[in-house]
Amino acid sequence: MSRALPKYDKRRVAIIGSAAAVVLSGALIAGSALAGEPSGGGAGPRTLAAPGRISCPDVASRLPAIPASAKAEVDRNLTLLQTQIAEANKRLTDTAGQGGPNFVQNAILGPLQGKRTAAIDRIAISIGRTTTKPQGLEALAACTLGGAGTGTGTAAPSQTATSPVATSPVATQPARAGRISCPDVASKLPAIPASAKAEVDRNLTLLQTQIAEANKRLTDTAGQGGPNFVQNAILGPLQGKRTAAIDRIAISIGRTTTKPQGLEALAACTLR
Repeated sequence: MSRALPKYDKRRVAIIGSAAAVVLSGALIAGSALAGEPSGGGAGPRTLAAPGRISCPDVASRLPAIPASAKAEVDRNLTLLQTQIAEANKRLTDTAGQGGPNFVQNAILGPLQGKRTAAIDRIAISIGRTTTKPQGLEALAACTLGGAGTGTGTAAPSQTATSPVATSPVATQPARAGRISCPDVASKLPAIPASAKAEVDRNLTLLQTQIAEANKRLTDTAGQGGPNFVQNAILGPLQGKRTAAIDRIAISIGRTTTKPQGLEALAACTLR
């Protein structure tokens, strides 16, 4: 009797040990499977703003012969164009994972286009003071997101033209409603020197013309494009043109008195 007990105890220990090993193995397998699974808030959404790099058309190679009197101004703005791209790429990296599928277009590419439009316009004006002002350079202001192309951040701009959803009544509704509303610039200006009045008046008139043209395009393109058509095809380009005109107003005033600051905040318009 005394000898049978130890054998029974040994057998029980062996059974318990085997069961524990099975449980432990199952836990390890489950843990490995879970470790390999992406979590709900993991890498997927972070691809919205993360992939690729911003690519912009080269401006320097499209310029005519630059007069000596304009070289310093042109070089300064060409350098600024590169700085703007570098800053936009840095923001692209810093904001990875933020915003929705249109975050890159609305928060990075749109403002970058406005800044580039102003710099390119200054280049054309400086050349035009001595020789024929180059035309068509504003077409070089828009940039795109290139590179890795993983995630919806890079696909969104092209999808507005090719996706079947673009023809649905819900998708086209933003292009049909309302009118474009822009902040008033004239009321935010300081006293205008007599030497700047003609230039300021010309650009204030241009701002109104730009709004009228944008509203006409809003009507003419009713039913076209996807849900972001108005922002990408009308409001974005309008902001770029307004930025350039407002910048010219500030520069002309600044030649005689203190250059007004913060006017660029008036460039963005909305759809009422």
